[in-house]
Amino acid sequence: MGTLFDHLPDSISIYEVGPRDGLQNEAATVGTVRKLRLVEALIEAGLTRIEITSFVSPLWIPQLADASNLAALLPPRAGVTFSALCPNLKGLERAHDAGIPEIAIFLSASETHNRRNINKSIEQALEVFRELLPVALGYGMRVRGYVSTVWGCPYEGPVDPRRSLVLARTLIELGCYEISLGDTIGVGTPLQTKEVLDVITSEVPVEKLALHMHDTRGQALANVLTGISMGIRTIDAAIAGLGGCPYAPGASGNLATEDVAYMLHHMGISTGIDLERLWEAGRVAEAILRRELPGRVHRAGLRSLKG
Repeated sequence: MGTLFDHLPDSISIYEVGPRDGLQNEAATVGTVRKLRLVEALIEAGLTRIEITSFVSPLWIPQLADASNLAALLPPRAGVTFSALCPNLKGLERAHDAGIPEIAIFLSASETHNRRNINKSIEQALEVFRELLPVALGYGMRVRGYVSTVWGCPYEGPVDPRRSLVLARTLIELGCYEISLGDTIGVGTPLQTKEVLDVITSEVPVEKLALHMHDTRGQALANVLTGISMGIRTIDAAIAGLGGCPYAPGASGNLATEDVAYMLHHMGISTGIDLERLWEAGRVAEAILRRELPGRVHRAGLRSLKG
């Protein structure tokens, strides 16, 4: 009988979302210089895919109003890709003007959450993307897609994975190179993750999928391991467990980057990350926010107990 450990990869790519998804829900304003300090620490730790901000209206997310200024302070780095969330054509133009090489677009598998999150129906969001994708691709930008509430919705409850399949397939057809599947409220369990991925990978190549898990109920690492065993090779995470969707009541932070990197490192799976420097980056995040952060490795440290 096979196990989760029969088909482990040599390496996994970690897509760092802390500077955007992690900070967007912070009540106190985090200054641009402090954000820059965090991104620099993440680069020093070896992270090469970092979502730094969102080009969204400041009226919606005031915390990210400095998107253009932050991008200007982060010139291109060899081997590092900076990306930003863009909800519409106006955001895309700002991102292009700021020199961002990759953008992300987003929608929910749940109609109610989609309306609460971006004030549009799912079909209205897709209409925006049908206009946005050709322009972004014409600029030479790569586009990543997020599908949220795949495992469940705070307003509608369970979500049929076939809805996520249709959306993932549509976004790929429009030109997205990768689709990140989100457990926005952290309700997923390993068996459900297998069932979700069985449905979606029936029509979407697994190499075009990533997992974006919240650790609300302590299930994120188990779900990640299930995904990896099924061929997932990109995992989203946020330094020290930062984050939470402002339009998903009860959703606590993202999976902590240190937690997933620690697990993979000790399983012999390469991430290209220096764990010591990553732990230091978590301390930078805590220092700039001036409060304790929830990541387990962040709080416990890297050292094993001895004697």
